[in-house]
Amino acid sequence: MQLSVVIVNYNVEYFLEQCLRSVFTALKNVEGEVWVVDNNSVDGSVAMVKDKFPQAKLIENKQNTGFSFANNQAMRLSSGKYILLLNPDTLVEEDTFEKVVAFMDAHPDAGGLGVKMIDGRGVFLPESKRGLPTPAVAFYKIFGLSALFPKSKKFGRYHLGYLDKDKTHEVDVLSGAFMLMRKETLDKVGLLDEEFFMYGEDIDLSYRIQKGGYKNYYFPDTRIIHYKGESTKKGSVNYVFVFYRAMVIFARKHFSQQNAATFSFLINMAIYLRAGLAIVRRFAINAALPLFDAAVLFGGMYFLKEYWEHNQIYVQGGAYPTLFMQVVVPSYILFWLGAVYYSGGYDKPVHISRIVRGIIAGTLLILVGYALLNEEYRFSRALILLGAVWAVFTMVLSRLVLHAIKYKTFDFDLSRRKRIAIVALPEEGNRVLALTRQSGIQSQFIKLVSPTDTMPLSEDYIGTINQLADITRIYGINEVIFCAKDISAQEIISHMSGVRNEVEYKIAPPESLFIIGSNSINTNGDLYVIDINSIAKANNRRSKRLFDVFASVGMLTLLPIILFTKGRKLLPHIPAVLLGQKTWVGYNTTVETADLPKIKHAPLNPADSYKGINLDQNTLRNLNTLYAKDYRWVNDLNVVVKACW
Repeated sequence: MQLSVVIVNYNVEYFLEQCLRSVFTALKNVEGEVWVVDNNSVDGSVAMVKDKFPQAKLIENKQNTGFSFANNQAMRLSSGKYILLLNPDTLVEEDTFEKVVAFMDAHPDAGGLGVKMIDGRGVFLPESKRGLPTPAVAFYKIFGLSALFPKSKKFGRYHLGYLDKDKTHEVDVLSGAFMLMRKETLDKVGLLDEEFFMYGEDIDLSYRIQKGGYKNYYFPDTRIIHYKGESTKKGSVNYVFVFYRAMVIFARKHFSQQNAATFSFLINMAIYLRAGLAIVRRFAINAALPLFDAAVLFGGMYFLKEYWEHNQIYVQGGAYPTLFMQVVVPSYILFWLGAVYYSGGYDKPVHISRIVRGIIAGTLLILVGYALLNEEYRFSRALILLGAVWAVFTMVLSRLVLHAIKYKTFDFDLSRRKRIAIVALPEEGNRVLALTRQSGIQSQFIKLVSPTDTMPLSEDYIGTINQLADITRIYGINEVIFCAKDISAQEIISHMSGVRNEVEYKIAPPESLFIIGSNSINTNGDLYVIDINSIAKANNRRSKRLFDVFASVGMLTLLPIILFTKGRKLLPHIPAVLLGQKTWVGYNTTVETADLPKIKHAPLNPADSYKGINLDQNTLRNLNTLYAKDYRWVNDLNVVVKACW
């Protein structure tokens, strides 16, 4: 047998399915086997593999054993002349395996091989070729010199930026996303070191391959898509700690005691520096706009107060007490911004209606509180209303400015509505067109593009695949969906690399109810799926939390009445719900819920709306699924009301 492909999976069912489809297509002319090692996924990955890829050899782990251990399980059982470690979030070209096997056959000195990788936007991933992270290389990487001088032979050794990415080179380190190795090499140097739970194991094995007398090659004559580019991980604090501690393990294992100590010192510096920067960056990203809004609102309220004070209230002299600007105005601002947040006004893309809705809701809450205050603390309803107008004006204006300058793709919902081109033949194109509509995608424009040079006789077609670059420019297309049934992976990758970077790309596997893209498996919105788990959306989470709070307050307010209803059994749960430890309505836990979005424990579930009816297990599962798929706060209200009366 020529090739054994080993894929370790952990909760990425949709990406795994697409990966396996491409792998089995690429094995058409190569004698090979495919091993899938699942590390206790709960998203239905195992069932999908058994159902759609029964020819794959499946290992089901009952716990997350880590990347190294799981790969080693399959490698020990594999029988191929070459072993390929492949990430599940990848897609290979149809002739990838033929080309890499032929290269290894022609280069008996090759112990390992990596290929050219691009991300989901068609951008080259520099981790396709890497140098050994010696203390000097680590120093240049940690302190940003490698980023400043990527083409330098001295400073750019981490990603070997001075080597032409379109030519074959001997390199030090292969990427674990696509790591092809000769079986006899592994028999000599050993498998992955299981001390590395995740990250660093590819560096360690690459180095041992070189020490064993073999060479590692970067081979760009075939390409793969790797959705999880390094840029999507490095901002995570957890990634910083796990990755850099893996580097310490590597240094202690392979460097001299003095060099290892130096390397460990640098790495520990990097850990705290990068972790600190990651925390600060995350806070800055999340807090920058609300803090800006707060400052602008405070400034506006100050000038409104000055005007109102001298022209309306205290014309003959006098002033508002300092308490007004020090306590009252900040309280107003907290109410306004809090209401905007819970209304979804800080979500992207921006919805003006959510901002206005939030300001109105905040203003009503302020006015209700104002009416309950003592007379001495009722300063001016007019200032509240003027402040609300100022808040709407400035918040909308600031978003318009950010949109105009295209600050970090800051955009409005209207302008962000998709302009989609679907590359497919009529049958598959119509199927995917229906899928996009059923998945709830908002689009201004959806047209088809022929994957061949022949244009089908349909008004839905606007051109052919060879005209794709011009089509995206002329029609303002911001998303291209390739139908894998009608166009090869090789063509998909080529066109992704040839069209302008502003375009997002997605791939629709045949016979699947999902569409994958565009850059990272961690990026929200990359999957179009008919069975949308809308309870997982941020705005629905906020709505659910608001309902929990208001329902709890309502029960306390109506306590004398609730005590004489069936709702009295809910009263002990009120403290836990108010503290966020529980929610009022959740799943029925007598059936399996592992494949649904997580919800806090709840005293009620959708089946409580059907008291007196004997519901079977299948119906209970369907009720859970429907609750997750189409969440509305009124659904929770209906369950709570029926539980009380």
